[in-house]
Amino acid sequence: MAEVRLTNIRKSFGALEIIKGVDLSIKPGEFTVFVGPSGCGKSTLLRMIAGLEDITSGSLEIGGKVMNDVDPSKRGIAMVFQSYALYPHMTVRENMGFALRFAGQSKDEIDRRVAEAARILELDPLMDRKPKALSGGQRQRVAIGRAIVRNPDVFLFDEPLSNLDAELRVHMRVEIAKLHKTLKTTIVYVTHDQVEAMTLADKIVVLRAGQVEQVGAPLDLYDDPANMFVAGFIGSPRMNFLKARVTSVEAGRVTLSLVSQPQVQLSLPIAAAVRAGEDVSLGIRPESFLDEGAGDADLTLEVDVAEHLGNTSYVYAHASADERIIIEREDSRNTISKDRLTVGIAASQVYLFDDQGLRLR
Repeated sequence: MAEVRLTNIRKSFGALEIIKGVDLSIKPGEFTVFVGPSGCGKSTLLRMIAGLEDITSGSLEIGGKVMNDVDPSKRGIAMVFQSYALYPHMTVRENMGFALRFAGQSKDEIDRRVAEAARILELDPLMDRKPKALSGGQRQRVAIGRAIVRNPDVFLFDEPLSNLDAELRVHMRVEIAKLHKTLKTTIVYVTHDQVEAMTLADKIVVLRAGQVEQVGAPLDLYDDPANMFVAGFIGSPRMNFLKARVTSVEAGRVTLSLVSQPQVQLSLPIAAAVRAGEDVSLGIRPESFLDEGAGDADLTLEVDVAEHLGNTSYVYAHASADERIIIEREDSRNTISKDRLTVGIAASQVYLFDDQGLRLR
């Protein structure tokens, strides 16, 4: 395992800058996930670490050595792509050992490494099959096994679960987590799925438009987002946002009212400088809504749809035409089948953001 350090990394295609000065340190053995919407630059950043994209400026170090101009085969990395890219005419055993044969390793060493990877990934019964005789999940495990046999310092995963169905993605998430626990190797993992990021990562890097929005442990980002983008991206279902206006500020507290329902007012402690009349956004997670009368204020909503998922239900509602709200409820299949719903809001459970989307604390 090795440390990966990015210092002011930039990538441009002509006049178009894609990666805009990324600084990041990934500790040895750490599972780091790059997450963000399509087009945010996460795969480009991963390919720069792999050596598949040139670095326009900045410095990339792996294991303390600058790798900007080092050939990909000499960086001590192994990459698993979204596409399995297995050789269809080769067996599982041959696919897994191909890179070692190409590198001139002895037959005994190849057999040893392939057998060890097969044991870790539970591929032993499949070793003599060809890819067409494997399921999608089995093919992905073979692709991971092909990376394991190289004993890399760093594993790079580029959306490896995107081609799998929902149930298989859950299974493979568990398998990848177990793999990291066994190998203790540095992993850099790219996904657009924040559930994958939350369940796999030691550290999440949230990207938007080629820039890092926030870096931190999954629950730290969930509990303490730096801005509206991170707050809305991390968490499933996403955080709800309501337009509000500051009505008064005094003694370290701010009082605000909702734009859609001015009678709904909340008073919050705040250290940031805000002024009366300022427009802000109030954020509240779906699970943080309370029963009517149980919070510091009540909010009445028009119910659009209720989804019952057994022990948990999701109520999709709206406070105004452009403010859609998701409410999470447990054991409520018989209590939310109505057109209007009043919920409680606790001041301690809300987040406040300014008109630029930055967190007000």
